[in-house]
Amino acid sequence: MAKKNKFKNRVGVVYSTDDSFDYTEDEWGEEETLAPSEQSLKVMLDKKNRGGKQVTLVTGFVGNTEDLKNLGKLLKSKCGVGGNVKEGEIMIQGDFRDKVLEVLSKEGYKAKKSGG
Repeated sequence: MAKKNKFKNRVGVVYSTDDSFDYTEDEWGEEETLAPSEQSLKVMLDKKNRGGKQVTLVTGFVGNTEDLKNLGKLLKSKCGVGGNVKEGEIMIQGDFRDKVLEVLSKEGYKAKKSGG
């Protein structure tokens, strides 16, 4: 079994020779998820660094990662394609901007097309 890192929350300190040093761990909680009507999402088409393939990006979500993953799962299932959720963005494979906007508006989110 792999060793678990018990110092995972210690951001920025590797080692200290000071005997009186007492490291306080950062206790950053995740952001509280805003209601869908308060969210301002941007839906855009992107094909940079993807080998010419197009993806639909949804950005601007404010909330915890679990809610973001659930929204990404909903969008992927409604569009019938694959995708990914990382770094606060939902990535849907292909050009599904209109379908994503329709689904988001049915769920109560404020979303608009962004980009060209």
